[in-house]
Amino acid sequence: MIQIENLYKSFNDKPVLKDVSLEIQEGETLAIIGRSGSGKSVLMKHIIGLLKPTSGRVFVDGTDINKISYNQLREIRRQFGVLFQGGALFDSLDSFENVAFPLRTFTKMSEAEIRSEVQHCLNMVQLPDVGTKKPSELSGGMQKRVALARAISLKPRYIIYDEPTSGLDPETSNTIDELISDLSNQMNATSIVVTHDMHSVLSIADRAAFIHQGNMHWVGTIDDMHRSDDATLRAFVKANEYQIGIPSHA
Repeated sequence: MIQIENLYKSFNDKPVLKDVSLEIQEGETLAIIGRSGSGKSVLMKHIIGLLKPTSGRVFVDGTDINKISYNQLREIRRQFGVLFQGGALFDSLDSFENVAFPLRTFTKMSEAEIRSEVQHCLNMVQLPDVGTKKPSELSGGMQKRVALARAISLKPRYIIYDEPTSGLDPETSNTIDELISDLSNQMNATSIVVTHDMHSVLSIADRAAFIHQGNMHWVGTIDDMHRSDDATLRAFVKANEYQIGIPSHA
């Protein structure tokens, strides 16, 4: 379980997150939604300890991650897999070596074990034959799937997806959404999807947390979202109506 308590974050005295509290339940898929610049990615970076709060606390399985040593934090980060927005693959490495990188860095697996695990991860993202290809030889969607294979290589308990469908066509976006759902079920992982893509939210999420102007404005299930009369939430959802076909009363 991940607990965020009264989190504030400012950059150069400009507040970005304001008293944000959130509990992420074991095994759920939570979508963190909001407009660009609302603070979604900043919150994500606090969850994995890439940023320290101005004030407030972040707990991962009961541990305050801002009150532990770097080595302890490094061990906690091993429980996380992260699919970064741009994929963040190493251009100089082929797909196999990209996926193998965390295994070589964080484990003592033999070369045979690494080869087996990398192939297993590529199979899971439905790209069994791209091991010898470099990122420049792959489409944008394929790059994200290789990056996802890398993110799951250490069998994380938590998987964070930062704008996983950004820049992708609808068909490829649907493929990514299906993979997120499949991996959540197969790995029994807790998934955190940072996005403003309501199509993804409706397709894969159990709950949504809506950040508005740095505040945690609304949290609830997808059914709750459909029934909500919160004007700010409704305006955000309505802005996506044409794209995803949500009825105007949702």
